[in-house]
Amino acid sequence: MPQTAAAEAVAVPKKKSEGSLLPLLLDFGPLLIFFAVFKLTQSDGAALASTRAAINGTLAFMVAILVAVAVSKWRLGRVSPMLWLSAVLVVGFGALTVYFNDERFIQIKPTIIYSGFAALLLGGWTMGKPLLRYLLQAAYDGLDETGWLKLSRNWGLFFVVMALINEGLRQFLTFETWLTVKVWGVTALSFLFAMSQIPMLMKHGLALEGAEAKD
Repeated sequence: MPQTAAAEAVAVPKKKSEGSLLPLLLDFGPLLIFFAVFKLTQSDGAALASTRAAINGTLAFMVAILVAVAVSKWRLGRVSPMLWLSAVLVVGFGALTVYFNDERFIQIKPTIIYSGFAALLLGGWTMGKPLLRYLLQAAYDGLDETGWLKLSRNWGLFFVVMALINEGLRQFLTFETWLTVKVWGVTALSFLFAMSQIPMLMKHGLALEGAEAKD
């Protein structure tokens, strides 16, 4: 959410008592570590130094995502499909980044994640199957079939846009600027989009904690 930031923002936890802080840390922690290591090891000016910092950040990212998977299995008893997918791609594209000494590989990874989720969700939606329901049922208790279909469609379209945005950003921005936008801009945009879906979800049966307390 790392690159899973958009994906994990889909699940806005309904109850604080369900321990939502740990999953949030597992999702975003590795990306923040990537950003921090890049900034701390970057030297001013030289392009080669920036590439070395990107490699250092990528190595830290790979270790952090594997730790996140282990902690998720240990503390939560499961690893979400989104975290598994992110871990596989981080390690795979991270290894290519390190081997070829080229940060472009790690920049391509979000495009693949966004495109994969878009294809999955929109493909399910065209067949009348809200695939998002199987991933996020605990986060959206009470949501009816129509609501799940609309949510799957909307997030599928959002991921299409995010894939296009990532391709544009990596083509025209430096790695440092791309990473900054990725960490802060994409994360904020994802959560804003998630929040924008709540009125529609409430019309289709979503039960919010505050509403339950009033009943």
